[in-house]
Amino acid sequence: MNFKSTNAETTTVTRDMNEIEEVTGNIYESCVVVSKRSNQLAIDLKEELIGKLNEFASTTDNLEEIFENREQIEISRFYERLPKVNAMALKEFLDDKIYYRMPSDTSDEEGGE
Repeated sequence: MNFKSTNAETTTVTRDMNEIEEVTGNIYESCVVVSKRSNQLAIDLKEELIGKLNEFASTTDNLEEIFENREQIEISRFYERLPKVNAMALKEFLDDKIYYRMPSDTSDEEGGE
């Protein structure tokens, strides 16, 4: 995912719960979809950050070099300024960019008398 092009809010925003509920018809199902997407984004973001930081990692244990590694500091600052993953997930959810499906209730089919 390209985290640079996200247009999610970086600050706290009051949301209309009815708007979130309309997508699935149930506020709790909507929360589950958003939270699962948020977890996916967090994993992707962490892997990308670690990969970029490892590009500039030094193999020596010199304390001065650790504190003065400007590339790692700039990369970390960039990722700290990004919107939170739950805000990105909610934005994707409200913009209908997330594919989700609910498992069908099979208890009705199994009881079939």
